[in-house]
Amino acid sequence: MIRRLPALVLGFSLLLRGLLAALAAPESPNVVFFLIDDLGYMDIGAYNPDSFYETPNCDRIAAAGCRFTNGYAANPVCSPTRYSIMTGRHPSRPDATNFFSGRRGGRFRPAPLHDRMDLEEDTLAEAFREAGYATCFAGKWHLGPTPEFWPTKQGFEVNLGGHRGGMPRSFFSPYQNPRLPDGPRGEHLPERLAGDSVEFIAANKNHPFLLYLSFYSVHTPLQGKADLVAKYRKKAARLPAPGEHPEFGPEEQVWQPGGTKVPPRKVRIRQRHAVYAAMMESMDTAVGRVLNALDQHKLTRNTIVIFMSDNGGLSTSEGSPTSNLPLRGGKGWLYEGGIREPYMIAAPGLTRPGSVCHHPVISTDFYPTLLELAGLPARPRQHLDGLSLVSLLKDPKTSLPRKSLHWHYPHYSNQGGFPGGAIRQGDYKLIERLEDGRVHLYNLKEDIGEKTDLAEKDPERIKSMRRDLHAWYRKVDAKFLRPKQPGGPMPWKP
Repeated sequence: MIRRLPALVLGFSLLLRGLLAALAAPESPNVVFFLIDDLGYMDIGAYNPDSFYETPNCDRIAAAGCRFTNGYAANPVCSPTRYSIMTGRHPSRPDATNFFSGRRGGRFRPAPLHDRMDLEEDTLAEAFREAGYATCFAGKWHLGPTPEFWPTKQGFEVNLGGHRGGMPRSFFSPYQNPRLPDGPRGEHLPERLAGDSVEFIAANKNHPFLLYLSFYSVHTPLQGKADLVAKYRKKAARLPAPGEHPEFGPEEQVWQPGGTKVPPRKVRIRQRHAVYAAMMESMDTAVGRVLNALDQHKLTRNTIVIFMSDNGGLSTSEGSPTSNLPLRGGKGWLYEGGIREPYMIAAPGLTRPGSVCHHPVISTDFYPTLLELAGLPARPRQHLDGLSLVSLLKDPKTSLPRKSLHWHYPHYSNQGGFPGGAIRQGDYKLIERLEDGRVHLYNLKEDIGEKTDLAEKDPERIKSMRRDLHAWYRKVDAKFLRPKQPGGPMPWKP
């Protein structure tokens, strides 16, 4: 909740905020940003009509606005993508390239990791707060290890749960979260976050606000409400028997030179996990409560709604609860299953309801987009790697003045993913392995599952895309793998 201040200071703060709000244009839109943790591209009905999960409220956002079919996270794991949304900068610039407690080694030591979003960053929340907006963060933060890096130090007046990161010990109270007081025993975390968010909306319905609802769902621990788990177990039982349609498919094998063996990762190829489905429905219901609150207070026509996931669905580890097929891989992998996300924007009066945009976009684009939608000045020295998507929201058939999208993950993921970099240009995507320099090339238009490697057939394209990727490495001062000990084997370097 808002920090306790002496009455005089608190009164002055509220007066100042009121004056700033009065200076803002009367039509200043509200912003509600839904960020879901570990949600897969194929998990919601708007992207996959055959999804095992039931997501009518998430689908409402797609029906009201624009659904991007080539929307990407800046990284295949959580903290870097969250960093990119808040700053509009690629996480490789400050070396924030892994989740902020991730230091798993492999054949080599991973690249150095900067495990915080520095206070010098000019965040999305700070830009809106300076413009007179009330700002609220609810849920998972994972952008700093100690209190001086938590949401209230980064532009949010209200912090409902955001602390050093990590997941709650339980999705049911007691949560043991220092920034979210426990509710009645057994209270469900998505319901709690939705309820607190609804209260924030009601308290700020008469002046502009930014609500950033960052769900812990559908990350592990895999815990669902008992009645919903029972519902989906019955639903799964009606599906063909696993023997006829196996739940797991070909293994994702991390190749290493010198005969080093790495445990293979099986990939879930069917959506039928009842607990995960229950978690999906609870998250969706919570989204619906917030959307209903906007309707109740007659704010829907003046509220921008964003929906995004921080990385791909968990398909190769920790219970492997979901399938991303036809996308390859999942969380922790540079394949499409790890970085292509549900990515939706509903901007009333601008987006045509139910519109679809196929142009590639990425998580750094939210910052400049929201500034323009709110009529606020751009901050190009801050959101260096983002482009405003307003032109695409007006006409999804247009394009952006950007040649390439880039990724850089110089780490060994908990989910089995290998250290690598990637670049997408048009329909083509190149993946470069950082252990040995091998490359793979895919035509995503013809091969969304990245099954057919074109590297040997198109050496000129490989050369050109690799040159552009390496130039980008230099531009952002990217860091790479290191030897395990002095005098030990050296990793490949671009």
